[in-house]
Formats: sequence, structure tokens, C-alpha cells
Amino acid sequence: MSFTLNINGRKHTVDVEPDTPLLWVLRDEIGLKGTKFGCGIAACGACTVHIDGEATRTCVLPVEAAVDTEITTIEGLAGNGELHRVQEAWIRNQVPQCGYCQSGMIMAVSALLEQNPRPTDAEIDEAITNVCRCGTYQRVRDSIHELSNA
Repeated sequence: MSFTLNINGRKHTVDVEPDTPLLWVLRDEIGLKGTKFGCGIAACGACTVHIDGEATRTCVLPVEAAVDTEITTIEGLAGNGELHRVQEAWIRNQVPQCGYCQSGMIMAVSALLEQNPRPTDAEIDEAITNVCRCGTYQRVRDSIHELSNA
């Protein structure tokens, strides 16, 4: 079937099965490789993008559920040649180590801060459930608090 998706402000038409996970459409059909595969069961968060501003895990989301939505991937987060403020904080605080999970983590954090500009530690723990095998959670938290106080 043919589906038209609005990804990073551009329309993309793909011909895939309706139950194809959005992750594979983004990576294999559209060529946006920043969104990563981690677990395939929506547990780790490596596949997180924004759908209508909400952090959404795409490895289990069928493409048909994303029609008529605004999809933002890590490639679309920055604008006008400038990094998003979360991306800048990541650099300042040296958050990434291996970096594999970071696109999903950045997408989750940017959605959180858009909805809750001053989250408490408990609210961060509730909202940011992405897995980082390198254990950079304290640097993530430091970056969130830095941005909350900016």
C-alpha cells in the first residue's frame, strides 16, 4: 500500500505493508539513519522520534498509524543550520560515549522539556526511560537541569 508521511516538514510517499514498523520506513525507505534499532519491543528507546510533538518509539508503531501526523526525527530536530538546544547541552556536558542511544535520548529529552520546561528528578525518571548501555544517565540529568535553569 502507499502511505504519505510528513517527516521533518517534507512529504514522503512509501509503498510498504500497513504493519511495517515506522522505524524501518524511516531507515530503509526514506534513508534517515539517525533513528536506531535497539530492541524491537519499544523498551530501550533508541528508535524514539516525535510524532505530533510526543516522544514515540517507532520499532513497534505501524506505518499506517503515522499517516496524518507530524514526524520529527533527529535529522529534523536542528533548524536553520543550528543545533537544537538539547544537542548543544549534550556537547557541553559530554553526554555521549558510544553514542548509539543518543538520538533517541535527545528526542525523548527534547519532548520532555517542550512539555515540562522545569522537570523534577522524579519527573525525569518517569519520562526518560531510554536505555544507555554506557550509563551516561547523570550527564543526561545534568543537561536537563542545565536547560531547565537557562
